[in-house]
Parts: sequence; structure tokens; C-alpha cells
Amino acid sequence: MQLTEKEKERYNRQIQLDEIGEKGQTLLRQAKVLIVGVGGLGSPIAIYLCGAGVGTIGLVDDDKVSETNLQRQILYSETEVGKPKALCAKERLQKLNSNICIEAYPTRLTKENAQEIISRYDIVVDGCDNFQTRYLINDTCLLLNKVYVYGAIRAFDGQVSVFNYQGGKNYRDLFPDEEEMLSMPAPPKGVLGVTPGLVGCTQANEVLKIISGYGEVLSDKLWHIDLKTMVTHTILL
Repeated sequence: MQLTEKEKERYNRQIQLDEIGEKGQTLLRQAKVLIVGVGGLGSPIAIYLCGAGVGTIGLVDDDKVSETNLQRQILYSETEVGKPKALCAKERLQKLNSNICIEAYPTRLTKENAQEIISRYDIVVDGCDNFQTRYLINDTCLLLNKVYVYGAIRAFDGQVSVFNYQGGKNYRDLFPDEEEMLSMPAPPKGVLGVTPGLVGCTQANEVLKIISGYGEVLSDKLWHIDLKTMVTHTILL
């Protein structure tokens, strides 16, 4: 189905890019992307995928908005403190783009529901903050042959990779010892507000690259940034 004149106007600046064009914009409209965790990482991921015109966006999060979230979780406002993140995020995103489908799951991703939820989408984006959920996402994506866009942050640092893309590496290739990872003490919670913003935008870019077909996807690679020095590294996995 061709883009409507309204869509051509709305996404004009994006369509002007030779790497995207009307064909890429049509692919974005047809795409289905699931975001697991709609917090610091999930906020910019969701906003930019929504703005770009990704046709269906799923939001999984069982948490509620707290005042401490507002320093970095830009989807939310003071009036939403105490309310479910997934539902608040859906309302905000639908106001940004009423022409796409936003599906909210105010629940935790578990072994019991992971296959059912993930099977509905093409790409899964990691906005979570724990190893257990990441292993679950990875293993379910491998089982269902879905692409997994990984991101993680700590303080002033962040990293991004793309797993299970065209038969490429997966999360267990990066962290093979699940038992060791799960036994590690929780890292300090301190984080600069812009850290998840920058990393989340990088994840959103990877999603747009995968869907539209431009650039080089971070498959079999791990990208890292230190915001204190602005030094970046891309490591081959």
C-alpha cells in the first residue's frame, strides 16, 4: 500500500533522505516493534520510533511512575506519578502520532508470557535494567527468530548491540555464563540523565536501520560510549 499524501507530508524530512525515501517509510509503517521497559532507555526509543512512523509499537512495563524517574524518563510528567508507565507512555505517544498503533502491556515480561507477546512483533528493543530479563528476551528471540536490539547504561557509560540479526551473534555470545551474571551484585543506581537518552537514541537508530535498510547494523559488534570523555569504541564480538 502506497503512502498517503498526509503521510508524505508528515514524514517529508525523512523521506527526502535517499537512504529511506518512500520505500523505507512504507517499511516503517508496516513494521512492528516491541520495547521491553519504558524507563530511561525506553522513553527516547519509544518517542523516536513513534515520531518516525513505525506502524505498531508495543510497550511492556509493570512499573509505575515515580518522582525519581522524572530526571531521565522523559515520557512522563509530575501529574503521572503513581500511574502505570505502560499506560501513561501509550497515552503520550498516541498524542504524538495518532496514525500508528500503540499496544500497552502493563505487566512484567516472564517465561509464561514472553513467547506470546514477542511473537507479535518483528524486532524487540531492550529498555530493561536486569540480566534475567535480557536472557529471557534473547532466548525467546532466538526461538522465534526475532531481532534483539540490546542497550545498557551505567552512570556515564552506555553500550548497544544488535543480536540475532541474519544469523549473527546473540546475547549469550557476549555474556555466556548466565549463572555468574545473575549472581553479580546490583550496580549503583546513579546515572546522568542524558546517558539513557543518548543510548536509547542509538538503539532507535539501529531499529530504523534494520527496518529501512540503510547503513551498517551493529550486528556482531558492541558499541560503547563514555560520556565523560565522549570516547567511543566499537568492539567486534
